Amino acid sequence: MAQQAPCNHIEAITEVKVGQEGVCEECIKTGSDWVHLRTCQTCGVTHCCDDSPMKHATKHFHRSGHPVIASAEPGERWLWCYADKAFVEY
Repeated sequence: MAQQAPCNHIEAITEVKVGQEGVCEECIKTGSDWVHLRTCQTCGVTHCCDDSPMKHATKHFHRSGHPVIASAEPGERWLWCYADKAFVEY
């Protein structure tokens, strides 16, 4: 990573998981739309962001405790830690 990670959760990431689906499966199940996609760095699932109506990535964090997501959007290279409210570009 280009800069020092601001928390232990982000420091523990050795390889960034990138979402391959291009969809939020939870939104598809519920018939909802999404704005941007985020990939969980613990389990690799991709969900919609907080600008989306259902906020599935945040809901996944609260259910699972998996703290770090990465943007799954083309051209965006960043990580966010929900637990520490830490952000880092890589």
